[in-house]
Amino acid sequence: MARLPRLTVPGYPHHVIQRGNNRQPIFATDDDRRLLLQLLESHAKELGVAVHSYVLMDNHFHLLATPRDATGLPKLMQAIGRRYVRHFNDRQGRTGTLWEGRYRSTLVQAERYLLACMVYIDLNPVRAGMVGNAADHPWSSHRHYLGQASDRLVTPHPLFWALGNTPFAREQAYAELVASGVPAPVRDLFTASTFRGWAVGDPAYLASLADETPRRPGPVSRGRPRKIPVG
Repeated sequence: MARLPRLTVPGYPHHVIQRGNNRQPIFATDDDRRLLLQLLESHAKELGVAVHSYVLMDNHFHLLATPRDATGLPKLMQAIGRRYVRHFNDRQGRTGTLWEGRYRSTLVQAERYLLACMVYIDLNPVRAGMVGNAADHPWSSHRHYLGQASDRLVTPHPLFWALGNTPFAREQAYAELVASGVPAPVRDLFTASTFRGWAVGDPAYLASLADETPRRPGPVSRGRPRKIPVG
């Protein structure tokens, strides 16, 4: 079965996952991680992509980003992929692909799921057993949102600014969201939807997307239609 084209709609937040081929590590040193972040920062600004959240894991990375136009996100991923893979291969004396196919992405309904998606991204290192606390992982946007670091790559979404009237209020509110975590069904929804390319949102949101893109935003319902009771 032919794979569906990605859902890419300007002005909407997108959750992106890029994995290493066969789950192999995509970083050998911290210099590799720093280079990827530098590439993300420079190309995101050049292409008009606002990166709201990110985390670098050992064999994959996540982004939550809003592109200004339909080509910004694909061009961003293509640019950093091309330059980073060349750097990594040269440093490691290897050839061939580094990525497990094309990157995966989907749209996220901002009002309902954006902050939860940020928390989901921040807590990846904790779920993987890499650290005990999200703030202990140096390769994510988490500490920026706690006021513990200033990250030039990060562009906070308006929904983050709405968490409080002062920096301290916003940082405290976001820390409480992270401490509360993300329910397992929502975690599963983010992961499955991103890999399958289905948008994350309520029925009204999915219906609005259907008017903006020729590709269906969610799976087609299977099975026989339910009978409607009479009377």
